[in-house]
Amino acid sequence: MKFAHFADVHIGSWRDPRLKDCSTQAFNKAIDLCISEKVDFVLIAGDLFNTSMPAIDGLKVVTRRFKELSDLSIPVYIIAGSHDFSPSGKTMIDVLEEAGLVKNVVKGSIVDNRLRLNFTVDKKTGAKITGMLGRRGMLERQFYESLDLSALENEPGFKIFMLHTALSEFKPKDLDKVDATPLSYLPKGFNYYAGGHVHYIFEKNEPGYGLITYPGALFPANFKEMEEFGHGGLYIVDEKSSKYVPITLFERIAFNIDCKGRKPKDVEQELLNKISSSQLQNAIVTLRLSGKLSEGKTSDIDFKRIFDLIYSKNAYFAMRNTNALESEEFEEIKIDADSIEEIEERIIKEHLGQIKIDNEEQLVKDLMKILNKEKLEGEKNADFEKRIVEEMREFVN
Repeated sequence: MKFAHFADVHIGSWRDPRLKDCSTQAFNKAIDLCISEKVDFVLIAGDLFNTSMPAIDGLKVVTRRFKELSDLSIPVYIIAGSHDFSPSGKTMIDVLEEAGLVKNVVKGSIVDNRLRLNFTVDKKTGAKITGMLGRRGMLERQFYESLDLSALENEPGFKIFMLHTALSEFKPKDLDKVDATPLSYLPKGFNYYAGGHVHYIFEKNEPGYGLITYPGALFPANFKEMEEFGHGGLYIVDEKSSKYVPITLFERIAFNIDCKGRKPKDVEQELLNKISSSQLQNAIVTLRLSGKLSEGKTSDIDFKRIFDLIYSKNAYFAMRNTNALESEEFEEIKIDADSIEEIEERIIKEHLGQIKIDNEEQLVKDLMKILNKEKLEGEKNADFEKRIVEEMREFVN
């Protein structure tokens, strides 16, 4: 038995024109690898798409490659992730499953007030696969809490549990604020736990459970991941071993500059010197500047000149991070977070007090909740706008 496990493809995640197709390219390379490795089946542990309604171009590529796997008798077993779902609970995975291109393994029923999951049995290998979907804001936690663990644990055979959630016991320190599920919520005694959602590479054979892995994103989804990993990857697993295989599209070259006690022009010149002496052909370049300048401000550093030099050396893409760069003359509010929800939370807290309103934090959150609502199925644009306006009026009154 041999299978591939990847997650968090996030097709359509990057908005910049030069990076917007990279997640699709990484997906293509992953499928090519699955075919060349002659795997028996593929596991995708959530967030195949970055949104519940992906762009047609990305959807066409996914459909074509899944059809190719199907023609080779390589089934794809999948679960929905927090990005795949819409607030209405609909997901493009349902469409792909209806077309016979994937099998969503999250199937079950309520028995004696407990959620009893069914197994999907791989016809070729006999592997028994099940799992739990992922939802935004850890809304899947209620499903874990009602899960009939004994029925899953008593099932014989080679078993795989797919999950799209962080596990409390194994979170890295930089993800300590990410909502997580206790390991005890998972059924014991499975041979393999195919994780997704948290973008870091993790592998552990946990006593009483089995081999737990997280392959991270298939392509870095933000600056931090690009700087730390420079690539994504997947696991190739058989009954005796597991192997993490990087999926590399570009070389990543990182420049980290400590600006403490230095002048902007000195920092600029150091960067120019380092870039001039580096080979950047077809590379993704990350610039991280930190520390407090002795004088001046961040805008005194001529980033246009720096980026022009980078691209003159035929780099594929360049990005910068100055969140930890401070100046004596001016300090702005900077937010460094890994999720939209966390960014919103921090921005609200940073700006509280600038306008004196009673209970202002809750007020802002309530307003954002109203403005974040999506159009209902079949609702016209004019009716949707009218509904939001009316809710806002009721709220302020």
